[in-house]
Amino acid sequence: MHLSSPTEKIFVAGHRGLVGSGVVRALKEAGYNNLVTRSRSELDLLDKQAVLHFFKDEMPEFVVLAAAKVGGIHANDIYPADFLSQNLQIQTNVIEAAFEAGVKRLVFLGSTCIYPKLAPQPLKEEYLLTGPLEPTNEWYAIAKIAGVKLCEALRKQHGVDFISLMPTNMYGPGDNFDLKTSHVLPAMMRKFHEAKGQDRSVEIWGSGTPKREFLYVDDLSAAVVHVLETEEERLHSAAPGGLMNVGVGHDISISDLAEAVKKAVGASNSIVYDASKPDGTPRKLVDVSRLFSLGWKPNVSFEEGLKRTYEWFLANPGAAK
Repeated sequence: MHLSSPTEKIFVAGHRGLVGSGVVRALKEAGYNNLVTRSRSELDLLDKQAVLHFFKDEMPEFVVLAAAKVGGIHANDIYPADFLSQNLQIQTNVIEAAFEAGVKRLVFLGSTCIYPKLAPQPLKEEYLLTGPLEPTNEWYAIAKIAGVKLCEALRKQHGVDFISLMPTNMYGPGDNFDLKTSHVLPAMMRKFHEAKGQDRSVEIWGSGTPKREFLYVDDLSAAVVHVLETEEERLHSAAPGGLMNVGVGHDISISDLAEAVKKAVGASNSIVYDASKPDGTPRKLVDVSRLFSLGWKPNVSFEEGLKRTYEWFLANPGAAK
């Protein structure tokens, strides 16, 4: 069943993160006023019994599962057990509790890192499980694949309306700018910001040749609302297995990204590439034809998205801690 009334109760898990906070903003802007959120101190999603009790007490009708342990190449490399175990626990607890509670529709948010490292481009949903994963983030990817398959299994066995959306690389206000745990774009933005006005170069990991696709958080949030509002028949016709990519349909090299971020920050530093550091997947452009067929399109340009992200970073000095 699709979201159709402003009073229907919606639980956004992970509402303080980059994606979850964007989804909350988008739902409120669309007129939905019965939102349920819980901070980690209020509800530990790793605690199965606590999650079951929460669903029994609150009885949300719709769920957006944006909660996850996330990080870049560096974090995935150092904490593989945490990325695999904690993500498995969080998503399984929420998805199973949502099923037990009779939730009308659940949207599970993952990542395009679920696809094989050397899969053909652009990445189609049917390429899932057709080859080896990128080693630098396989722990996170395996957990997310398990979440996709759990939603698919529940759909197959019980006919529930559980959908999986796989966004490409996210960025925007509320991003993580910690150099040890952040993704490439916010890490790059912080590096240029801190080097701005100084006579020194900015070091970028890898060769600069890999390509990445970037999706502004408000565009993803709009896509989530669009999917929640789409009639079940149309949604399942577009995505029979319940899996859909979310992206913009074009990508940019890391070296071009560095120049774009440098310009957005207003820095003039030279750029040095450390080829001894890992590049990660060579390319990760996603096929977005399934979602586009439902009438959704991104509307924030990359230049505008970078501008808004840097403005937020400047207005939130605590983000650089």
